[in-house]
Parts: sequence; C-alpha cells; structure tokens
Amino acid sequence: MALLDQLQKDMTAAMKAREEARLSAIRMVKTALMKEKIDSMKELDEAAEMKILNSLIKQRREAADMFRKAGREEQAAKEEAELKLIESYMPASASEEEMEAAIAAALAETGITSAKQMGLLMNAAKAKLAGKRVDGKLLSDKVRARLS
Repeated sequence: MALLDQLQKDMTAAMKAREEARLSAIRMVKTALMKEKIDSMKELDEAAEMKILNSLIKQRREAADMFRKAGREEQAAKEEAELKLIESYMPASASEEEMEAAIAAALAETGITSAKQMGLLMNAAKAKLAGKRVDGKLLSDKVRARLS
C-alpha cells in the first residue's frame, strides 16, 4: 500500500479516536509528502518518500535536543512522540551485525584501505544496506573505526 494511502487511513482512525497529537503528526507527514509531490510534479517513489521521512526524523531529533537544552521538557517529549510516529512508517533499521557485514563486504569488494577513500566505502556499504533504514552518522563512525 502506498504511504499516502496508509497515512490517510491512519489519519481517519486518529480522528475517530480523537487522538489530537497523533493526528497532528500524521497531518504533518502527509503535508510534507504532498508538498514534495506537487513540487516535483510527479508521483513519489519509495526512495523519495524515505528521503522526506528521514529529513523529518532529523528535524524532530534536532528540535528535541534544542528544547532539552532550553529546559522545555514537555516540548522535547512532544517532538520525540512525533519522531516515534514517523519512524513507524519507515522500513526496519539495519542492525549492528548487518552494518558490520555490509562494511566488511564493501571493504572486500572495493579493496579500500585509506581513510581518504571513506566516501567510496560509505557509498558501497549503503548500497549493501539498500531497503533498510541506516543512520548515516553511525555508519560513518563504524567505517572510520574500521579504516583506522
């Protein structure tokens, strides 16, 4: 089922259940997807949808951190609740073992030994983890540790 269709169904369910916070978060996700669809003037493929969801997740994490630093715990909790909802629409995250295996396979395939070529290794590892959600910073840290 297309993500927009799923969001519409979940939005209807949230309205019926009178879950205001969930409804607001679903509307925000749907709006971001629809905006991109209109801006690009074509249907969104799965990769484009995941890119948008990843940017929304990153925004929520940063906002929660900022609210915490400012001492606004209730706003940080709201942002984290939205983050959890957005993550529920994402594919499963790659596990530590899967990341390590992808890095090892990419190393064997490319033969890279220098940290100067880290970008190439990152791209190869990301290609091995296609279809899974990958935290770029975590993957980068693991690749850097492997190369040093």
